Amino acid sequence: MTATEEGPRAYPFGPADQLNVDPKLAEACGEQPVLRVSLPYGGDAWLVTRHADVRTVLADPRFSRAAAAGEDVPRIVSAGLPRTSMLSMDPPEHSRLRRRVANPFTVRRVEAMRPRAQQIVDGLLDTMIATGSPADLTQMLTWPLPITMICELLGVPVEDRDRFNAWVDGLLMLSDPARSARDRGHLNDYLAGLVAERRVEPTSDLLGELVAVEDEENRLTEEELVSLGVSLLSAGQEATANQIGNFVYTLLTRPELWHELVADPGLIPDAVEELSRIIPISATAGFTRIATEDVELGGQTVRAGDAVVTEFSLANRDPEVFDRPEEIDFRRKNIPHVTFGHGIHHCLGAALARMELRVVLDTLVRRLPGLHLAVPADQVTWRTERLIRGADALPVAW
Repeated sequence: MTATEEGPRAYPFGPADQLNVDPKLAEACGEQPVLRVSLPYGGDAWLVTRHADVRTVLADPRFSRAAAAGEDVPRIVSAGLPRTSMLSMDPPEHSRLRRRVANPFTVRRVEAMRPRAQQIVDGLLDTMIATGSPADLTQMLTWPLPITMICELLGVPVEDRDRFNAWVDGLLMLSDPARSARDRGHLNDYLAGLVAERRVEPTSDLLGELVAVEDEENRLTEEELVSLGVSLLSAGQEATANQIGNFVYTLLTRPELWHELVADPGLIPDAVEELSRIIPISATAGFTRIATEDVELGGQTVRAGDAVVTEFSLANRDPEVFDRPEEIDFRRKNIPHVTFGHGIHHCLGAALARMELRVVLDTLVRRLPGLHLAVPADQVTWRTERLIRGADALPVAW
């Protein structure tokens, strides 16, 4: 009897374990790549895991994000995203918002930020080196860099970053719905205050540019402005900060990989793509989508009204797409991973995240080629009960 015939399996099958893919997930979805599961909130959904099927769900307009907004929808987290979030929209509303905010995140504009990112990284490493070995890389580098970059881009006071860290941390918790709702409220109120300030005193930062839009057809509402600010702050901070630490942890626990980059820093752009593919940043499947009509997917008929979620960690290991999918190969070419999504909801900040990751790795291998963990790998502590995987602390020495 198949898992579907037995009834939906409770998902996730187990808590996130460091940077490992749940073996029960891999086993179940190896047999049924489109698997019926019961989500923690709202009911049942289809869990999609093969690369081609995941890309279909992410890009095919028959799978709607707007239809998944609201509380009566199967989902991973206790509260769904607000309808004003760009992540909760379909075209044309999504296109209108994304068009307004996309320009600063183009590859060309992001490359213009590289000197500033390099300056920040060098300054943080100067402080870390002066403080002395060992040091916690999460506190000295991986968290300060992304929040500084996104705050400067938006025009948010960097001195408030400790508050942002706490609020975003609470917002993305899986086990404390009350705190998540409270901290979303704090972020909303704070961003609303910044928007109000810019209506009185215009600024040239991204938030100021969005507030200044005068074209009535494209004008952003107050709720949209606040929601955009919250989304950009949380994504620009939490995901990138954790992934920088995840990359370094993986390299230092596989010294041959670290030494490979030290010997040939020219591999770093491809290494960023390969590490993005192999390291599961999310602790669970992604945002829910709702099928708006019947769709054949991976041998299953997904009916109109069915909920669908996608599992990137398995899609990025699909043997039909990636040769030797469990190996880390910095000389691998053609790495069409879906870590940053696909289709119209492809991560807006992907170019910025890639640039920051490349700058960090390039600087570390040049300035600290002897970098190594200061504790045994099994003593590294991990953040738990959160949507994003990452080390709680990363003690390093050099």
